Amino acid sequence: MPVDEDIKKVLIIGSGPIQIGQAAEFDYSGSQACKSLREEGLETVLVNSNPATIQTDMDMADTVYTEPLTPELVAQIIEKENIDAILPTMGGQTGLNIATELGELGLLEGIKVIGSDVQTIADVEDRDLFANFMDRLDEPIPKCHAVESVEEALEAVEEIGYPVIVRPAFTLGGTGGGVAHNKEELIEVTTHGLDMSYINQVLIDESVLGWKEIEFEVMRDKNDTCIIVCNMENVDPMGIHTGDSIVVAPIQNLNDEVCQNLRDASIKIIRNLGINGGCNIQFALNPETNEYKIIEVNPRVSRSSALASKATGYPIAKIS
Repeated sequence: MPVDEDIKKVLIIGSGPIQIGQAAEFDYSGSQACKSLREEGLETVLVNSNPATIQTDMDMADTVYTEPLTPELVAQIIEKENIDAILPTMGGQTGLNIATELGELGLLEGIKVIGSDVQTIADVEDRDLFANFMDRLDEPIPKCHAVESVEEALEAVEEIGYPVIVRPAFTLGGTGGGVAHNKEELIEVTTHGLDMSYINQVLIDESVLGWKEIEFEVMRDKNDTCIIVCNMENVDPMGIHTGDSIVVAPIQNLNDEVCQNLRDASIKIIRNLGINGGCNIQFALNPETNEYKIIEVNPRVSRSSALASKATGYPIAKIS
């Protein structure tokens, strides 16, 4: 029997078309979600706009919708199917975006959000909220300004200094981002980034190019028990997209003290976010001083979760 007896029917949000940021690994996690929820005796409804996936096979979920992934259409499905809860954390960035938009539109009244609630998603996706959250935890992040115009970006760089990393908020796999070494590049990358961000927000980050990139896969249950499933180190430094980098698991080139510091930070973060399930935390580590900064927190399963599951044999998506 399910632990929460108020939940009888769950809507699983898929990741849509195959592209970086919402690729085939989310077909795996979504399929695991369908199987796991049905094992718990729950009725499952899946919405995913990509029919060429395993999870959209008709025997994977009780009901399957191959419809466009828009908040308005998902809201219609919630109403039609009399949904009790939604699971957005198995659909990559798309799932998080849909849940956020549903919350902003007031369409989740009376609906439970499994895994990461809407406020948790906002705390890590909205860079201002993320900065405030990390400041409360006394965890370091690169200097960052969230801007909504080229003029604001130019003002931000006066404080941060070149080079800067330009990252559109709420986009898939870093789409629309880049590095700016001067004013001309900043204007070009920021203009493009604002066009790519659905909330018209771009993040101007202090550069940590050349630092080591480290990831931790963390799990937490409702009793606040936390485990580190896997830690990983990218062979390539910061500045090379993780999708293009060779990744080694577990970490080979850091001493135990540094690994323990990153482990403690990871557990502190997931506990304070209150996530039930899996979470991916990315660090930049200065190879000369071992100073670290938190780059990103994904309150969901990710590309790295699939890699960690293969490397360790631990079924992150299923347990999440």
